Amino acid sequence: MTYVRHHAKPDLFITATCNPNWTEIKENINTNLSPQDRYDIVNRVFHLKVRKLLHLINKSHIFGPPRCHMYTIEWQKRGLPHMHMLVWLVNKIRPDQIDSVISAELPVKEDPVLYEIVKHMVTLNLRGFKL
Repeated sequence: MTYVRHHAKPDLFITATCNPNWTEIKENINTNLSPQDRYDIVNRVFHLKVRKLLHLINKSHIFGPPRCHMYTIEWQKRGLPHMHMLVWLVNKIRPDQIDSVISAELPVKEDPVLYEIVKHMVTLNLRGFKL
């Protein structure tokens, strides 16, 4: 509540869930073990990805210059970390700018690198739809 009192409502609410199929995790865990057996590796990889996201927000200003941010990490029942982040921006994102910041569309297959990244990262399977 202190953040809201001083900075108003946050501009962005970002969530991230650890994916046990990330290459960095699979390459460092023996085949006879599950990611839940090596929480040290899973947490290290997740922590590095959170740090990279913070760098993109705070140093690269991918959403514009940030005023402040806060985040929390929790562990789900299956033993994987999950992050909730609030970001306040110096320059608020206007409704007509939303489409330049957020995309809920699959990339075209003509860009195979981007398509494979999205295909690899998206783990949600709605009504049998597969990438």
